[in-house]
Amino acid sequence: MHDFLARNLASSLGAYLRAYVTASLVSVEQLSFGEFLQYLPTPTCISSISMQPLDGNAVLELNPSLVVPMIDILLGGSGSLSGTDARELTEIEQSIAEGLLRVVLHDLRETWAPVAEIEFKAEAIETQPQLMQILSANEAIVAIGFEITLGEARGMMNFGIPSILVKMMGQRFEQQWSMRRRGASGRERKKIHTLIRKVPLTLDVRAPSTSIRLEDLMALQVGDVVSLEAPIAKPANVMVNGIPKFRGEIVSVGGRRAVEMSWPDAPRAGTA
Repeated sequence: MHDFLARNLASSLGAYLRAYVTASLVSVEQLSFGEFLQYLPTPTCISSISMQPLDGNAVLELNPSLVVPMIDILLGGSGSLSGTDARELTEIEQSIAEGLLRVVLHDLRETWAPVAEIEFKAEAIETQPQLMQILSANEAIVAIGFEITLGEARGMMNFGIPSILVKMMGQRFEQQWSMRRRGASGRERKKIHTLIRKVPLTLDVRAPSTSIRLEDLMALQVGDVVSLEAPIAKPANVMVNGIPKFRGEIVSVGGRRAVEMSWPDAPRAGTA
């Protein structure tokens, strides 16, 4: 799912910035919220993300080495600024960064749509990860890391979602899928039966086999008669697409050869 998100991000951010952008998924791991914050650079661009209708917030972080060149491009620059000069974003830059976040959150919503209808919305932007105290330090989260390249600039985008929300969505998805399967099973069977009734099949009748020497086979000519070892009254095999399905007796009906069908160890069912 998040590989798909990476491809969407490359396309959406590239169109928004009018620049060539690549994105790739590099990690998905579970760790504590405190460990997640420790791995983030300081200062950075980090936002609390609400996930309606779920109760709880996620965290989205853009490295300075990535967000500063993006802001520079949006302000008319070349995007050659590096994020090595550690500084906090100004209020104007934070407002511009909100536009970048909206692009990312739109792709997040589209990516998660097959699992759950979630409205991702940025609630607050901070520059110091330690100030983002929306979860306890010991609470487990699923951390998803993306590497994004913009020209010569390269940086990480990290998305952290509480593990409890992931488990809740998984259980809800399984329940919905189970209910849909139970409700649609009767309709699906009827639809399948309707479709397969129109499938063409090949019906063959094979008389009892016999053996013959190769020299006699090579000497056969038109009009020769091959004697079968089995009596004529022995049931013939009725093959459906090359698979034996029924037994039958070869008969004559209206001057034409036919097979009278019967199942093994069952009374005859009629003439074919």
